[in-house]
Amino acid sequence: MKVVVVSQPGGLNNLHIVERPDPTPSDHEVLVRWHATSLNFHDYLVGVGAIPVLDGRIPMSDGAGEVISVGKEVNDWKEGDKVMSMFFPGWVEGEPAFKKIVGVSGETIDGYIVEMSCVPASGITRMPAGYTYAEAATLPCAGLTAWNGLMHSGGLMSGQKVLIEGTGGMSLLGLQFAKAAGAKIYATTSSPAKAERLMSLGCEAVVNYKEDERWGKTIFRKSGGGVDLTLDVGGGSTMGQSIEASKIGGTIISIGILGNGRKGSITFPKLFFKFINMKGIAVGSRVMQEAMIEAIETSQIKPDIDKSFSFDQLTDAFRYQESGQHFGKIVLEW
Repeated sequence: MKVVVVSQPGGLNNLHIVERPDPTPSDHEVLVRWHATSLNFHDYLVGVGAIPVLDGRIPMSDGAGEVISVGKEVNDWKEGDKVMSMFFPGWVEGEPAFKKIVGVSGETIDGYIVEMSCVPASGITRMPAGYTYAEAATLPCAGLTAWNGLMHSGGLMSGQKVLIEGTGGMSLLGLQFAKAAGAKIYATTSSPAKAERLMSLGCEAVVNYKEDERWGKTIFRKSGGGVDLTLDVGGGSTMGQSIEASKIGGTIISIGILGNGRKGSITFPKLFFKFINMKGIAVGSRVMQEAMIEAIETSQIKPDIDKSFSFDQLTDAFRYQESGQHFGKIVLEW
C-alpha cells in the first residue's frame, strides 16, 4: 500500500510517498481503507517541521473511509461501514486526561494519508448520513473543535451573539453550527470578497481585520455592546481584540494560534473588568463527535470545500494553504 511519510529533518520537501506492507487488524482493531483527508493548521505545522515528529511518521489528523475487515473481538463495526477518524483516538468520553490525549493523530501516532491502516474499534465514529468521504474528512479536527467550543464548552444558547474569526474550515463550520442553534453571527475576515461571502451565509456584520486594526471595538459596537461567545483562532495575535469584542460576562474559547499567535500579550484589566470567562480547548472526545454527527444530520449542515487535491499532491495542498486564498476546507481525495 502507499503511504505518505514525514522524513527528517522535516519540511514540505521531505514529504515522501513510500510503500509498506498491507496491515492486518488485531482482535480489537478495525482495518479501514481511507479515501480522504483534509488540511488543518496542526497538519501544516507538522508538514513544515514546526511540530517535530518521528522519522517516517504518517501525517494528517483527519480521515474518512470504509471498513474492510474487523478483528475477531470487534462487534460494533462490519465490513462496508463508512467511518471517520478521531483526532484523539484514546479520548472516548469524560474530561480530558493525559492518557486520553497523548495519542495525537498525525503527530504522536500515525495519521490518515495512507491507503489502509488498523485503528482501535473505539477510535473511529460513523460518518454523517449522506456525506461524501471528502465532506466527512473535514469534521474530526475542525468540525469537532467548533462543536466543542460552541456547544459543549461554550454552552451556546439560541439568541446569543457569536464572534467567528476568519474563513477557515473550523470557522465556517462553527458559523453553521451557531446559525443552526439560533445564534446571531459576527465575523472577521481579510478581504472584501470573503466578507461578501460571509454576509451571504447570514452574518449580522463582518469586519475586515486588515483594514481595521481595532476590529474588536468595531465588533463590540456593531453587536450593540459585545458578543456573548467568541471562538478565538489566533491566540496571541487575536486575543486582545477578542477581549475588546466581548460583552461584560462574555466567554472566549481559545482554540488556535493562527498567524504569529503562539505568544502574545493582553491588557489584563480589560479581562478583569469585563468579567470574561476564558477557556482553552483542543478538539474533543468520541462522545462529542457522535453528538456533532447527530446535529449535522438534523440540521443538514454541509462543509464548505474550497479545493480538492489528490493523494500525491500533499505538498501542493500545503502550499495552497500557505497562500491564504481558501474559503473553507482544503481536502485530498483518492
